[in-house]
Amino acid sequence: MSLFQNLISSIKSGPLRSRYFRSKDFSNLPKDIDKAVESVMSKSGEVSSLVYAENLFSLIEDLSDKQFINFFDSLLEKYDIDSDALSKSSIEYTKNKTQENLEKITQSSEPQWVELFRRLNTISEGTYKLVKLRERIRSLEKNNPNLEFFDSALLNLFKHWFNPSFLVLKEIDWSTPASILEKIIAYEAVHEINSWTELRSRLEPEDRRCFSFFHPLIPNEPLIFVEVALTNSMPKNIDEVIKVDRSVMSEEDINTAVFYSISSCQDGLSGISFGNFLIKEVVYKLKRKNEALEKFVTLSPAPDFTKWLKEQSIDEDLDDDHLMKQAMAYLLYSNRKDEFPNDPVARFHLGNGASLERINLNADMSLKGIYQSKGMMVNYLYDPDSLEKNHELFFKTKKVQHSDKVGTLLKKLQNQ
Repeated sequence: MSLFQNLISSIKSGPLRSRYFRSKDFSNLPKDIDKAVESVMSKSGEVSSLVYAENLFSLIEDLSDKQFINFFDSLLEKYDIDSDALSKSSIEYTKNKTQENLEKITQSSEPQWVELFRRLNTISEGTYKLVKLRERIRSLEKNNPNLEFFDSALLNLFKHWFNPSFLVLKEIDWSTPASILEKIIAYEAVHEINSWTELRSRLEPEDRRCFSFFHPLIPNEPLIFVEVALTNSMPKNIDEVIKVDRSVMSEEDINTAVFYSISSCQDGLSGISFGNFLIKEVVYKLKRKNEALEKFVTLSPAPDFTKWLKEQSIDEDLDDDHLMKQAMAYLLYSNRKDEFPNDPVARFHLGNGASLERINLNADMSLKGIYQSKGMMVNYLYDPDSLEKNHELFFKTKKVQHSDKVGTLLKKLQNQ
């Protein structure tokens, strides 16, 4: 994989491009953005396409928000689907169903500006720049419906470009380059990392692990990462997992892997699910390294629980019994039109084939934990032998698979 990354880097390296930019043919690159688009779309040579695409991307990045919106409005108008060509190719295919005529329909049914994105992807760091471009589109599209076309088109392209088979799983530890460690701190979305000391406590000890997916074309940008605690039991609260001052678990005592934080890093890749592949790969990687691991669980937040209580007009000042009863209702039953679980984290883990193992009250008493979930956290169980069966059953029935202990507690609370 390192060889592959180096090969790509050399092909797209700055010195190589610089030689082309010094060529007389490229001494007067368009400064007008519309002419720059025309240049990219009209050039067929690989070298000329690369140079003009570099120039266009630079112009796009310098646009103000208003200019940015106007640019994409113009792009939609000038480089949309050629409806006459599509109609003609459809008629031809109806008359004569050949592979050639089918390909003509496929080509004419795609907006021309999709090809523009492909050409922009060829430049140095083009893939990453397009991810950031989609971030900007997403930040502006709420009041600009035309941007939704480009958001959707980029998402469809990214689903191919970021296929899980292309991704590289890397372990993040205290020896990882500081530039990437800084990003782990910045992108941590579940349990904030407030210092290098806190980060070190999550990465350096032998009973702590962190794994991340990278793309070969973006080798210094994590896409998603998961933090893992290796323990001898399933934890009931987050403090026992992330506190800096603690005893390190000896290897012979470890039998449980706890996934306690999963953070997506790139908003421009929103809509692409990496987490399910990440967790499954890490489960098998950990199991291969430590055969004594018997249980794989999460300690997960329930970020919409407090919001749900308010929507149900339920008094938030509840004792533990009543709070547990409402937590059961929130996690096991659905108020959604699609009948999937209320909680987004539950939908994620159950959709991956996990089951609800235990509900823990007073598990995250941080300000964020109390604000989002009244301090409640959940253990989901990843049983490698049941993942596929649970996954199919969940999407077929939309029912929450849960442990016998959860079922027993549910009956007890219903009878009170």
